[in-house]
Amino acid sequence: MIEIIRIALVTAFLSLGVFLMLTAAIGLIRFPDVYSRMHAAGKCDTLGVGLTLTGLMIFQGPDLVSVKLLFIIFFVLLTGPVAVHSLFRAAINRGHQMWTTEGWKQWRKEEHRREECE
Repeated sequence: MIEIIRIALVTAFLSLGVFLMLTAAIGLIRFPDVYSRMHAAGKCDTLGVGLTLTGLMIFQGPDLVSVKLLFIIFFVLLTGPVAVHSLFRAAINRGHQMWTTEGWKQWRKEEHRREECE
């Protein structure tokens, strides 16, 4: 009975992780601008990799390999959002346009600061 529950948990974690990573890949292809693509990659890939590695940890059981997988999960959870944030800032500094409901818009730091002050 325990083995069936373990396999069901492994299947659920791996399926959800792969689904999120597939969603991120589709988002990278379908979204119109660099900011939306980074959002898809940052959110879905970090969570997808975390869920996939958690499923592998459950499958492996308590072992040294599980501890290594846990360290990889923490590393991905810490470095993934930082990398996406630095890419986002680089895209702003380079002047990449952003897609809005009105069409393409140039991101300007001055406008953003003015809106915050009001």
